[in-house]
Amino acid sequence: MNKETKRREALLYHAEPTPGKIQVVPTKKYATQRDLSLAYSPGVAEPCLEIEKNIEDVYKYTAKGNLVAVISNGTAVLGLGDIGPEASKPVMEGKGLLFKIFSDIDVFDIEIGTKDVEEFIQTVKNIAPTFGGINLEDIKAPESFEIERRLVEELDIPVMHDDQHGTAIISSAALINALELAGKKAEDVRVIVSGAGSAAIACTDLYVLLGVKVENILMFNSKGLLTKDNPALSELQMKYAVDGSKIELDEAVKGADVFIGLSSGNIMSAEMLLTMADNPIVFAMANPNPEIDYNLAVETRKDVIMATGRSDFPNQVNNVLGFPYIFRGALDVRATKINEEMKMAAVKALAVLAKEPVPEQVNVAYGATKLGFGQEYIIPKPFDPRLITVVAPAVAKAAMESGVAKNPITDWAAYEDMLLERMGNDNKMVRLITNRAKLNPKRVVFAEADHLNVLKAAQIVFEDGIGIPVLLGNKEIILELKEELGFDADIEIIDPKIKEEEQRLERFAKSYWSTRERRGISLLDAQKLMRERNYFAAMMVNEGEADALVTGYSRSYPTVLKPMLQLIDKAQGASLVATANMMMTARGPMFLSDTAISINPSAEDLINIAVMTAKTAKMFGIEPVIAMVSYSNFGSSTNQNASKVREAVAFLHKNYPDMIVDGEIQADFALNPEMLQEKFPFSKLAGKKVNTLIFPNLDSANITYKLLKELYKVNSIGPIMMGMGKPVHIFQLGASVEEMVNMAAIAVIDAQEKESKKNKLA
Repeated sequence: MNKETKRREALLYHAEPTPGKIQVVPTKKYATQRDLSLAYSPGVAEPCLEIEKNIEDVYKYTAKGNLVAVISNGTAVLGLGDIGPEASKPVMEGKGLLFKIFSDIDVFDIEIGTKDVEEFIQTVKNIAPTFGGINLEDIKAPESFEIERRLVEELDIPVMHDDQHGTAIISSAALINALELAGKKAEDVRVIVSGAGSAAIACTDLYVLLGVKVENILMFNSKGLLTKDNPALSELQMKYAVDGSKIELDEAVKGADVFIGLSSGNIMSAEMLLTMADNPIVFAMANPNPEIDYNLAVETRKDVIMATGRSDFPNQVNNVLGFPYIFRGALDVRATKINEEMKMAAVKALAVLAKEPVPEQVNVAYGATKLGFGQEYIIPKPFDPRLITVVAPAVAKAAMESGVAKNPITDWAAYEDMLLERMGNDNKMVRLITNRAKLNPKRVVFAEADHLNVLKAAQIVFEDGIGIPVLLGNKEIILELKEELGFDADIEIIDPKIKEEEQRLERFAKSYWSTRERRGISLLDAQKLMRERNYFAAMMVNEGEADALVTGYSRSYPTVLKPMLQLIDKAQGASLVATANMMMTARGPMFLSDTAISINPSAEDLINIAVMTAKTAKMFGIEPVIAMVSYSNFGSSTNQNASKVREAVAFLHKNYPDMIVDGEIQADFALNPEMLQEKFPFSKLAGKKVNTLIFPNLDSANITYKLLKELYKVNSIGPIMMGMGKPVHIFQLGASVEEMVNMAAIAVIDAQEKESKKNKLA
C-alpha cells in the first residue's frame, strides 16, 4: 500500500460510517414511558437522594465505578509531538477502545486545552467526581511528572500516567525473568539506559525497586551521558546523573549486563553488543525501529536475551499487558490510588505468568508447538486470556494489603468468574486467527478478483501479511480496479480465458479428465469446464500451484460448491463434507454446524459433523463443549427428528468418552447453565459453558446463524469447510470485505494445518 492510499484508508476508518471510534450506549431498558420515568424524572430523584446521604452510593447507582477518563493536552502524542488537544483526540479514543476490549472498562476521553500545569490539575480535579479512575496520556515531560504527582496526592481515585508506568511495569516483569535466565541478580548488574524521558525515568525507578543499584546505572539522553554539572537536567533526571567526565554510549556498554533502550532506532551496533557481558539483556523498545534490530542482535550474540516494542518479534513490551488489568483491579476494589505496591504486584504477576504452562489458544495464535519460559518467552503474550484473571486480582489484593481499597473483595472465585464474563465479544478470536495466518502466509486464489470488494479483501490480505493472493478473473478489469484502489503491489493475475493461459488450461483439463474418464466426462467436457473460474481455481490447488482457494462472493453457494466436490477429494477418513460457522457472541466464540451443506443429516452424519466440528474448534485453541440441539430434551419426544440426535449422542458417549457432548437438548437449556443444572444435573454439559452447537438439519443451523448475524450484529466467520482434502472455502453470496478477509485467514490456517499433518506423515 502506498503512503497516500494508507493515509486515505486511515482517514476513512475514522470517518465512516460514524465519526470516531467509541460511543455511549444505554445499559437499562427504555422502551416504555414507565422505563423513562425511572431513568429520568421523577424516578431518578431517588438515587440522587441516596447519594446525597451517602456519597459512596454513587458507585451503587451510577456508572462511576467502571468509568475511566483518558485525559491529555496533546503535548506529547505518540511520535507526533505537541499537536494540540483536538488533534490528540483520535489517539485518546483509541486508548478508550483498548480499555474496553481488553478489560471491559468504559471510557470518556477528555482533551484539555491548556499547557499550564496548575490549570490542567484544577480541570482534572473539577471533573474527577464523574470518574472511577484517571488515565493520563501523552503529556510532555517534565510537566507530566508534576501533574501525576499532584493528582495522585489530591484525588481519592486511581490515577496513572500510562506513558510512564506502563512500559516500566511490563519491562520490569521482563527484567525479572531475563535476570533469572541470565543467572544474574538485580543488585549486581550494570545497566545502561538510552533515553531520559518520562518512560525511561519511570522504568529506571521501578528497576531500582527491583534491586538494581543507582550507582550501577548510566543514563544517556540525545546529548550524551547525564552528568551532575548539567544545569538543563530536571530534578528527576538528576537522580541518575553521575560525577566525572562524559563517556560515549559505545564505551559505556562495554561489560554492561543490561541495555535499556527508550530512545531512537539503530543507535546500537553489533560491535557494541559484542562488548557486553555474558548473557546480555537488551530491551530495545524504540518504535517502530528498535535501538538494535532483533534479528541482527540474535545473530550477533546467541546468548542475548532480547525484547522490543514490536509485535513481530518475541518478547514484545506492550503496554496493553498492563494498564487495562491494573485499572480493572483498582476499580473493582474502589482503590483511592494506584500505588507502588499495586504496580509491583502487576510486575510480579506478569513475571510469574510467563513461567506457567501456556494455554493452547495462545500457542495457536503464535503458531507455536509449545511456548515455554526461555529466551524467546520472558513475558506473556497479549493474546493470553489469563491476563485479566491474573493481573487484575494481583493488583486488587495489593490495594487491599496496602490499605487503599475501599471495597475489599471477599469471594475471589466469584471475582474470577466475573472477570471471565467481562471478556465478552471483542473479536479476540479474529485477532488470533489473523495473527496465526501471518506466521506462515500461504498462496490463496481469489477466484472472483474482478469484483471490487473481492479485490479489496485480497489487498488487505496482502498488505496485512495474512496471505499471498493470486488474483483470478478478467485481467483488464482487475488492473483497472487495482488502480482505483491504489493497490500497486506486484500480484500474480491469472485470466483463464486469455491466450497465454491455454497451455495451463489444457494441462488442467487432461489432469481432471484422467480422474473422471470412467465417470462420464470426456476430454472436451473437461476443457470446457476449465474455462470456468471455479474449476480452474480448484485445479490450481489440486495441482499445487496455489495453497488455498476462496470463492463464492458472486454466485449461490450450491453453484460454487459443485465444482469443489467434483474436483477435490475428501480428506483422509472423512465420510462427508460439512461446514461450521464461528460466531463472535457476547459469551465468546460459538461454533454452529452444519450451516451450509447437510440438508437432513442422519444420526451417522451428525456423529461425523460433531467430530469434525470438535477438531475445528481445537484448531483455534478452543476446547469444544458440544450441545446436540433439538426441540426435545433428553427423550421428551420420540419423533425421528429428535431420536436421531439422541442416537448420535449415545454413539459419541460410547466411542468418544473424552468428548464433552450431550443431547438431545433445547437451545435455551444448552446456553443457560442455571436452567441446565437445575433440570438436568446428570448431563455432561452441567457446570460447563457450551461453545458448540450441532443442529439436526440445515434449516435450523442456517437460519440461526443468519438471525444472530443480522439481528444482533454478531460477527461470523464461515462457513468453514470441514472434510475436504484441500483448503477450499466458500463465501456466502455477497459477503462483506471483512468476512472475506477472515475466510482467507481461515484458508491460510487450513493450509498450514494440512501441510503440518502431511509433514508428520512423511
